[in-house]
Amino acid sequence: MKILVLNGVNLNLTGRREKGVYGSETLEDINKEIAAYAKARGAEAAFFQSNLEGEICTAIQQAEDKYDGIVLNAGAFTHYSYAIRDAIASVSVPVVEVHISNVHAREEFRRNSVLTPVCRGEVLGFGKNSYILALESFLL
Repeated sequence: MKILVLNGVNLNLTGRREKGVYGSETLEDINKEIAAYAKARGAEAAFFQSNLEGEICTAIQQAEDKYDGIVLNAGAFTHYSYAIRDAIASVSVPVVEVHISNVHAREEFRRNSVLTPVCRGEVLGFGKNSYILALESFLL
């Protein structure tokens, strides 16, 4: 089982930005934990982060026939990127949407995702463990 973990805009600042919301571990630290968890479960995780919407779309499109699933934290793109939504809808690779924070307990604009309707599921509010729970959904 090969899973692509995609992180979007500003997630490269995880561990430095809004630590009360996103924690103090860096994205690199979180990715290492995800990779170790995947390996222990007999799977392989690959990682990609970009602040550019088109690069995320390209990564989703290129996942076809290469990955068994995508774990996606699109960051703020979640709330308005119809381009990413359409990329998800255009591939057969299942996508699980992830958020470190509980977006429903935050600002009003964060409560709406244009991605959720085309995703297999959504995991949010469990900090970095949201990624592990999403990964586990593919391994069940």
